[in-house]
Formats: sequence, structure tokens, C-alpha cells
Amino acid sequence: MTAVVASIGGSLLTALSFAFGMFWEILWALILGFALSAAVQAVVSKREMRKLLPDDSPRSLLIASGLGAASSSCSYASVALARSLFRKGANFTAAMAFEFASTNLVIELGVIMALLLGWQFTLGEFIGGPLMIMLLALALRVFLKQQLVDEAREHADRGMLGKMEGHAEMDMSISEQGSLWSRLASSKGFTAIANYFVMDWAAIWIDIFGGLLIAGALAAWVPHSWWQSLFFEHHHTLTKIWGPIIGPLVAVVSFVCSIGNVPLAAVLWNGGISFGGVLAFIFADLIILPILNIYRKYYGWKMAGFLFASFYATMVVAGLIVEFLFQGLNLVPQDRNAKVVEASIRWDYTTVLNIMFLLLAAALVWRYFARGGGLKMLRMMNKPMVRPSDMTITTDEEREVSVIREQAAVTDLSSSACSF
Repeated sequence: MTAVVASIGGSLLTALSFAFGMFWEILWALILGFALSAAVQAVVSKREMRKLLPDDSPRSLLIASGLGAASSSCSYASVALARSLFRKGANFTAAMAFEFASTNLVIELGVIMALLLGWQFTLGEFIGGPLMIMLLALALRVFLKQQLVDEAREHADRGMLGKMEGHAEMDMSISEQGSLWSRLASSKGFTAIANYFVMDWAAIWIDIFGGLLIAGALAAWVPHSWWQSLFFEHHHTLTKIWGPIIGPLVAVVSFVCSIGNVPLAAVLWNGGISFGGVLAFIFADLIILPILNIYRKYYGWKMAGFLFASFYATMVVAGLIVEFLFQGLNLVPQDRNAKVVEASIRWDYTTVLNIMFLLLAAALVWRYFARGGGLKMLRMMNKPMVRPSDMTITTDEEREVSVIREQAAVTDLSSSACSF
């Protein structure tokens, strides 16, 4: 019995060691990525997004992609914001393009991929992401019927809740006149960056650490031979085709999204999945089971099923195209040496960078809480920011009282945020 307990304890410690080792390798890059993302969001107003996506023209899709890349990397917040854009008049296809870009073309994702997997994967992500958006737009134009869109809009207007509703709606950007750099360097600019930095971390930390823990467990407990069998590693041509097909399906049941997928992707790459399979796996953060359930709440069963089918198809095709494109250009790494390492803290450049960026993170966190209202904003992140215009008109007095109370809370929060 003692030997069994010791064996289990040793396995857990090994898994935790892998998880912490990967965390220590990417810590500085996580802070850098979130800080850069916060700086971009500080000067991009969410209020203007709704006016810029009236149709599915190339121009609207390009704008949607740019706005998404400048937005949060939290999958739940991006899904909620896309629903909000759609409810307020944005074209459905443009809203979905925004959703794709806000999780697949953000700064922090590229930084972490380069650090754990290599620059080739970052390049593949930023080529495959726009390709996936174009494929999705084409698929929706051909197969999506207006009747289904109308049904989805009617369902969306019911206001059923998903996750990170408040985070998706909060607009803390600075609107003062002046150059970009002068606004960012101002006191209000620093506060806005701190606000987005802390709240983005609060929105996504579960996915990051959940992904690290799962990746650590898989690295410690699942033998390479099992992965190699799953991905047909020894069948040279088949594995290239099978990788993008199986990759998104692994993501669906992983329950981890956003940046939390990257440590898992590193384990899969070392285990034998193809280059395109890694990319398709990372693309699939928008079809994990919890988010599919949110689509059902937002748009109804029919649209949820349509989104799963169309998203999955575009992820597979984009992964295949990038796979064979990079093979032709000889850009696919030959060695499978993603940084899936056990805990080891040494006095090297990683430790120095972690210390430097932890000081930056401490300064932003201090700024966030020192200005007041921070805890209230964190509490509001997962609550709907209800406004009378969002609600279906009703004579129910309790409904009216609820709206007034929610509006009062939002007004108070907005005043607190603006006073920063």
C-alpha cells in the first residue's frame, strides 16, 4: 500500500513539475503579451466596433479581423462580444470573423507559441488565421441561410447568459485627443493599460493554469508510443492529413481554450501530431464543449450545430493548407523539441526576464487597485451589463425593477472607471 501511495505521489509531483517548468519558461512572455494587448485595447474603443461591421464585404471582414486582433484573447469574452456586436446590428459573418481573430491573431498567443513551439508555428498561426477567416466567410456565404440568421438573432435578443458578459461589454479605452504615444504615456493611459492587463488575466488565468496542469499530466503520464499511434506518426503522408482532422477533436474535449491550448499543443507536437495538426488544434479553442454550449444559449441548437460544422471544416482545411504550404517551403521543423520541461530554476536569461516582467506586472496591478473600483469591476466581469435598450419591452414590474437596478450598477461602475 505504501508503495502504491508513493508511486501515485511521485507521478503527481512529476506532472506538477512539468506544469511549473513550462510556466516558468513562458511567464515573462505571458506578461509581455498581455501588457502589449492591454496597450492596444486602451486605444481601441468597443463603442466604435459595432458601426464598422455592417456586411460581409472584404472591407468589413478586414476591419473585423483587425479589431479582433486588437481585442482580448479570452475565448469566452470574444464569443460574448461577438454576440453583442450581432445584436446591435453587425453582420453575423463579420461578427464571427471578429471572434476568430480575437482568439487566433492576438499578440500574446504568437509570443507564447514562438517560445514553446518555435517561430515557425507563430508564422503558421498568423498565416492560417486569416486563411481560416476567408474560408469561413466563403462557407457562410454559400451555406448560411438568412432564415437561420433571423432565428439566431431572435434567440440572441432573449439575452441568455454565457460567460464573461461584463468583460466583453466594458469599454475602458481612452478617448482624449493627441497622438497614440501621448495617450498611452498619460496618466489615464497607464490606468487604462493596467485595467485591461488585470482584467484580461482575471478572465483567462483558469485556462492558462488549467492548460499547464493538463499538459503536465499528459507529459508525465501518457507514453510517446500512445501519441504516436494516435497520430499515425510512422505513416508519413497519412499523418499530415490526419493531424488537422484529429487536432480539433482533441481540443473539443480538452475544455481548455485561448492561450491555455499552447502548452497542450507542445505536448501533442512532441507526441507526433503534424505541423498542421498543431495549428488546427490551437484554432479549435472556439469549439470546445463549454463554448458550444454557449452558442446553444446564444443562438439556438440549429445555429450552434451549424457553427460547429463550419468552424471545424475551416479549421481542418486551413491546417491542411498551411501544412502542405510550409512543407513545400521547407519551414516545418524537423525536430520535436517543444519546451515541455520539468521544473528547473537557474540563473539564466529566463530568470532575469521573469524578474523584470514580474516587476512590470506588479506595477500594473498596483495601479489597478490603487485607483479604486478595481474589485467592483472584477465582480462585474461575469455579469451582464444590462441596459434598457437590450431588453424586450415587458409590463412585468419585477423586470423593470431588475433593469433599473442593473443600470444603476453599470452607471456607478462606469463613473468609477472614468474617474481613473
